Amino acid sequence: MKPDDVRVMSPFMGGGFGSGLRPQYQVVLAVLAARALERSVRLVLTRQQMYVLGYRPAMIQRIGLGARAGGTLDAITHEAVTVTSKYEDFHRQETAWSGLLYKCANAKYAHKLARLDLATSCDMRCPSAATGVYALECAMDELAVALKLDPLELRLRCYSDRDQNADRPYSSKSLRDCYRQGAEAFGWNKRSPEPRSMRDGNELVGWGMATGIWDAFQMPIAVRIVLSANGHAEVSCATSDIGTGTYTIMAQVAADMLGLPLDSITIKLGDSTLPQSPVEGGSWIAASVSNGIATTSDAVRKELLRLAKEMPNSPLADAAPDEVALADGKLVSKRDASRAVSIADAMRHGAVDRIEQEKSTTFADDGSHSHNTHSAIFAEVKVDEQLGVIRVTRVVSAVAAGRILNTKNRAQPDHGQCRVGHRHGAARGNAD
Repeated sequence: MKPDDVRVMSPFMGGGFGSGLRPQYQVVLAVLAARALERSVRLVLTRQQMYVLGYRPAMIQRIGLGARAGGTLDAITHEAVTVTSKYEDFHRQETAWSGLLYKCANAKYAHKLARLDLATSCDMRCPSAATGVYALECAMDELAVALKLDPLELRLRCYSDRDQNADRPYSSKSLRDCYRQGAEAFGWNKRSPEPRSMRDGNELVGWGMATGIWDAFQMPIAVRIVLSANGHAEVSCATSDIGTGTYTIMAQVAADMLGLPLDSITIKLGDSTLPQSPVEGGSWIAASVSNGIATTSDAVRKELLRLAKEMPNSPLADAAPDEVALADGKLVSKRDASRAVSIADAMRHGAVDRIEQEKSTTFADDGSHSHNTHSAIFAEVKVDEQLGVIRVTRVVSAVAAGRILNTKNRAQPDHGQCRVGHRHGAARGNAD
């Protein structure tokens, strides 16, 4: 079929996350059936089928660490064997994460595949990092015990400002701040390292911590904005909302960039006829589509300024594009807020009832820096010796996530370059 003869719509998906990075088998089956029958087809998977056609690959990992008594790493070996199907070699590189966090001059990373009679695995949450970083952090904890060092102190002594795999600096790295602020919020300095030395009534109390890391990508994307003279904007992009709040983020960024109330923004997404977007996954859509909205909003602002300058006795007649901003439904001078023209007046005098702009945004990467987010996580676990019940009762995460788009959703006020969040477990001790 020709691409123009195919339209894909998925405006409401729910929790998809990384599994959307490649088409799944049931999508193809449904399309084949619909074409053969020449009618609509609905395909529903059972719970069991969901995990046959999409699963995180089983794996065996082996990590070896060599360190000096002072707590600096001399050697790392990280080997992994992961499952794949007999008809594909699809995999994610679990061992590469060990080269991103800690300084070590001697390292060996190896990854092998075991071909089994299974469907090909797929991307689940944080593909490869959720397993690779977990193994590394367990090994670092065991090394801390062997060296009789505080696990946080060990990680600080092995801290690296460079991506060890590519031997290049990070574009930014505020992990030291995360360690410090997370430890302060958690009360880490009150920790007793001796086993069974911390108790709460009949329960044993354990405190632990770990480092987190993830990619920080931005992808080429296109966004269309249609601004009406009544002050309403429609923002459209073919991307999907897979449960991460893309509708909300797009509306908030557009309202901010266009200087309009949130209820004056309409979002259209999840339709392949809309401006082109990369697949939803990899944690890149929020950053990519937000920059796309900013680029297109900039084009809208410039067109409004052109119309405003044509007005008789315009207060913005001599203003340059970078000297004006959109705020409260007006085009306002950054130098003098009293010099302003409303969006409605500019469009009415220009005899236009709508301004439509569609722009593509690309992100230049010269390869000189690595782009990642970092975090420090501190957790409290309680164990009832008599009942064998384990509860995660408290988690503090300090995350260097860059600019926070939805500021109302963060757990705590800003703390420098990090965001610190607390989670207290309920009766079952659930923690995220």
